Amino acid sequence: MSEILVVGSLAYDSIETPSGKVDRALGGSANYFSLAASLFSKVRVVGVVGEDYDQKDYDLLNNRGVDLAGLSKVPGKTFHWAGSYEGDLNEAKTLKTDLNVFADFNPQLPEHFKDSSFVFLANIAPELQLQVLEQVKSPKFVGMDTMNFWISIKKDKLIDVLKKVDLVLINEGEAKMLTGAANAISAAPLITAMGPKAVVIKRGEYGFAMYTKDEGYFILPAMPIPTVVDPTGAGDTFAGGFFGYLAAQKEVPTIANLKQACIMGSMMASHTIQDFSVKALAKVTLGDLEKRLTEYKKVITV
Repeated sequence: MSEILVVGSLAYDSIETPSGKVDRALGGSANYFSLAASLFSKVRVVGVVGEDYDQKDYDLLNNRGVDLAGLSKVPGKTFHWAGSYEGDLNEAKTLKTDLNVFADFNPQLPEHFKDSSFVFLANIAPELQLQVLEQVKSPKFVGMDTMNFWISIKKDKLIDVLKKVDLVLINEGEAKMLTGAANAISAAPLITAMGPKAVVIKRGEYGFAMYTKDEGYFILPAMPIPTVVDPTGAGDTFAGGFFGYLAAQKEVPTIANLKQACIMGSMMASHTIQDFSVKALAKVTLGDLEKRLTEYKKVITV
């Protein structure tokens, strides 16, 4: 089984949606990614938390076999984000961001992390993503995420990262912002022209659009979920399911692997959005995924 290295945030979120609200619920890209990916493969986490990080939240990942040797606990408070969703559940309104200990995050990989076969650079500053890549020896496959903030203030540095990765996962608004394109379809080939072999554009309730230089587009809808409770972390869950599936195949990813990984990422994300925080995700089993995949095939098959 190939190991997956993820570098990203571990956080506490305060979230309000039409379904209710929670305060200081477990969040962060590395948590969502790891809980999803660890169903399939071994996961290694590099991140930082404060003194307020609860033991039960360590235990959640430990119990899934996640290697936390790269997780640092330092004086101060853990990264905290507060946001709300109103009419459009595809778009969060940020109410407050307290970087806290994450402001001084300096990703240093334990020696045994440097041989990781798969690497996912979650949404952190581009220079930190580059710093991680400099420490990894010879990964089989590298993917990254980003956000509008980095696109607006560090686009040149972000493009430097794009040149070094195999895949970028990005939402539709960010894809249009990065390229100046009018929609996901026209943005996708412009992104691969910047370096990566493939791009997956996440489209929320409308599913995803993957584009590869070799075979073009692969587009599917999302699993229909009547009630979306909390979409926070859906993109990171998608990435976790995607990378977890790829790593479990024990080979250099093929186009067919990438297509199946997209579907698995989508199935994982469809569970996450059904409850606040990581509650639903933490309960998902491989059996649950197989059942949902069967339901999904009825949706997309003639």
